This record gives sequence, C-alpha cells and structure tokens, in this order.
Amino acid sequence: MNKFTIFSLSFPASAVALNAAEGAVSPSPYKLTEIFGLPLTNTILTTWVVSILFIVVIRLTVGKPKLIPGKGQAVIENLVAGLQELFEPILGKKAFRMVFPLLIGFFVFILIHNWSGLIPGVGTFGHYDDHGHFIYWMRPANSDLNATLGMALIATMAWLFISLKVAGPKFFIWELFGNKADKKETPAAIYAFLIPIFLGVGLIEIVSICFRPISLSFRLYGNVFGGESLLASMTEKAPFVVPAVFYFYEVLVGVVQALIFTMLVAIYIGLMTNHDEDHAH
Repeated sequence: MNKFTIFSLSFPASAVALNAAEGAVSPSPYKLTEIFGLPLTNTILTTWVVSILFIVVIRLTVGKPKLIPGKGQAVIENLVAGLQELFEPILGKKAFRMVFPLLIGFFVFILIHNWSGLIPGVGTFGHYDDHGHFIYWMRPANSDLNATLGMALIATMAWLFISLKVAGPKFFIWELFGNKADKKETPAAIYAFLIPIFLGVGLIEIVSICFRPISLSFRLYGNVFGGESLLASMTEKAPFVVPAVFYFYEVLVGVVQALIFTMLVAIYIGLMTNHDEDHAH
C-alpha cells in the first residue's frame, strides 16, 4: 500500500487520530516533519491552518468597522458584549480592561479549535509510516496536551501579573496569608491563635495555585481527547449515520469547555482584584 498519499474512508469529518495498527486514538500528536530543527506536529499544523482561516473569514465578514454595523460586525459585537456582561462583575472594573482581551482571546481560540475536529478533512487525510501506522496530517489543537498546558501557563502568569498590578503586593500577600479576623472585635488571644492557622491556609492555597495549570490543561485536553475517542468508536461501528448525533454533542461540548476554561481564569483573577478600594488599601 502506498504510504505517502492515503485518506480515511470513514465519516468525512471524524477528526480521529487513529493508529491503523492498534485501532485506537493516539494520546499524543504525530510528528510530520521538522522546520529549523523544531518538530512540526499535526496539531501545530491544524492550529496554523484553522487560525489563519478564522482570521480571513472574520476580515471578509466584518471588513472595516462601521457606525451602522452589518450582519458580520453585529454578530461579533454581540459576542463581545455578551462576554463583557459575563466577565466584568467577576473581575471588577479595575482589572476588566486589562484582562478582557486575554479572556476573549482564550474563549475564541479554544472554541474554534475545539470545533476544528468537526471540519471535513481534519482526521481524514494522511499517510502510512514505515511501521504501518496511519499518520493523520491534521488533528484538533486542544487534543495536544502541550497546547492546553501552554494556555494554562499563560493564564497563570497573567493571574500573577494582573493581581500584583491591580491589588498591589501588600494586599496580595494579605489575601493569601493574612489574618482575616476583625482585630477590633476578636479577643487578642484568639486573634493571635488564628495567625498560624491562616498562615497554614495560605500555604495550602499556594499548593492549589501551583496545581491550577495542571487542572486547567488536563480538563480541556481530556474532554477534547475523549471526544476524539468517542467519534472514532462511533465512526468505526456506523460510519454514515450514528456519528452525526455525536457531532451535535461535540459542538455543545466545545462551547462549554471554552467557557469553563475562560470562566475559571476570570474567577482566579477576580478573587484577587474584585475588592472594594478601601478594603484593598
């Protein structure tokens, strides 16, 4: 069998990265080639292609912004306005303008790449390697743990920077380790007893903060990878009818997972920044 130009004859947009020899979805992306000594995987290729297509479609649909918006511009403006109403109460007014571009970037990027596995051609074309494994040329970006971990690390660094900038180092440290009891209304002995307790709570909070990138990345990766496995299984059993039902399910999952990731990042930042000004001082 020719190992260079092969395509899957399963349901056209199955978005599965099946290993032909094992009949299972690969938990990691396939390396296609190298560019300047760096590996080019099928998830990276999909990221580039889908992102460029999305930018081109938005530019063609929206065009130059107008005072009286057209249909394309109205859709984008409604999306932005809806997300603004959702995130501003969580973040607070001080942090909102700084964080919102990052949050809407996360939401849109995750959403289109969650849905990229449903595009005809993704998970369809590829070639056989020397070991008889079928290498798909394109695969959803979020099915690569490297991609989800990278976004989670960016979100964590943004949380640290924005929290320190908006709330200030003093409030940041107090929020983690400070004694939250009211000194005026709490007896001195009890207040002193609570100090080491809150210090211990702060250390536990530091541990939970360190695990945030892991939980964010594995949650998104697990759902996208699970969707691949589900579509692969259904496509293998009934290639032309049954998978269509699960495609609608994956559309919903794509929206939910993009919203959950973005919402959690907003909540993490809002816990530090969304306080009354007097309280922060």
